[in-house]
Amino acid sequence: MADLEEQVLEYLRTHNTMTLGTCADGAPWNATVFYASDGFHLYFFSAPDSRHCTNLAANPRVAVTVQEDYKDWREIKGIQLEGTVELVDSVIAKGKAMAVYARKYPGVIKLFTDPNSGIYHRAFLKVKFYRVIPETLYYIDNQQGFGKRQELPLGRN
Repeated sequence: MADLEEQVLEYLRTHNTMTLGTCADGAPWNATVFYASDGFHLYFFSAPDSRHCTNLAANPRVAVTVQEDYKDWREIKGIQLEGTVELVDSVIAKGKAMAVYARKYPGVIKLFTDPNSGIYHRAFLKVKFYRVIPETLYYIDNQQGFGKRQELPLGRN
């Protein structure tokens, strides 16, 4: 199980975008966002008035995928997970989210936090950080065999 855990953590570290599936009032919605991982937790920032964030305010349950666009189905690898999203609200939690994000994307944080960057800085002042807390996670790797899908037990994370 340690090998599977390390494969998943490495995959999360080396990829940048996730597709976030939300649902509110019976209407599903997907959005692709940049993320930074801290273990199995995934941090992203977004405008609270975006459709996916208003959905999250009404229903914090999510489904997430992280994958590449493969040309050969035998090469497919990726992560599927379900869990919840929470708004990163306390000062300490915001500091941690910024640190996690800045480690992965130092240029992005520098651009967005620089008042001289104009529109980017103004946009950053309006966004909020969110954290995906996975409850169930699957790792797909067709290179290990067709349809190879392994569940990674997470317990309490």
